[in-house]
Amino acid sequence: MRPRIALVDYGAGNIRSVAKALERSDLDPVVTSDPAVVRSADGVLLPGVGAFRDAVAALEEAGLADAIREVTTHGRPYLGICFGLQLLFEEGTEHGTTPGLGQLRGRVTRFPDKDERGDPLLVPHIGWNEVRFAGDHPMIEALPERDVYYFVHSYRPEPTDPEIIVGRAEYGGTFCAAVASENVFAIQFHPEKSQAAGRRLLDAYRSWLEGS
Repeated sequence: MRPRIALVDYGAGNIRSVAKALERSDLDPVVTSDPAVVRSADGVLLPGVGAFRDAVAALEEAGLADAIREVTTHGRPYLGICFGLQLLFEEGTEHGTTPGLGQLRGRVTRFPDKDERGDPLLVPHIGWNEVRFAGDHPMIEALPERDVYYFVHSYRPEPTDPEIIVGRAEYGGTFCAAVASENVFAIQFHPEKSQAAGRRLLDAYRSWLEGS
């Protein structure tokens, strides 16, 4: 049987394209806003785009925030995409400071208006960019050391603990593009938009699920 993935729907993001990408990697996505489904699935994927404050509020109101906290603390393999990465942190700074889900220490901040040389930096960061992976995690073991993915974001995470950073990219300087802990793997880029590289990442997620 294909691993059953709770694809969390809180009213934001191109969730259908994520579902199709999961199906191509022989996974069984179940689009859901039901916390019970999130708690019982083989794996959980939180995608999303939009505003940090609105996303946190929607998750809390639907009871999904606590379900995600449980999964990321001692549940099944969790894959976060874009907001699914950012919302794990203690706070975001979009439109003022907003508490996140608090599962990872650190904050989410906007790219600066200038790069490390003082030249203007276009924000949002949109387009293809190389990610360099390094670390000890089942996902990292199944991925190439470098691959190119598609990004669309104005904010990026700044983890307090550098040990959780397993993917780095360059835009105005080095930024965190992926984090991992025991049963969490979360990324700033969009595998559903990243063609063959995205397929490799979702195939790696399936392998992690099957081995867990």
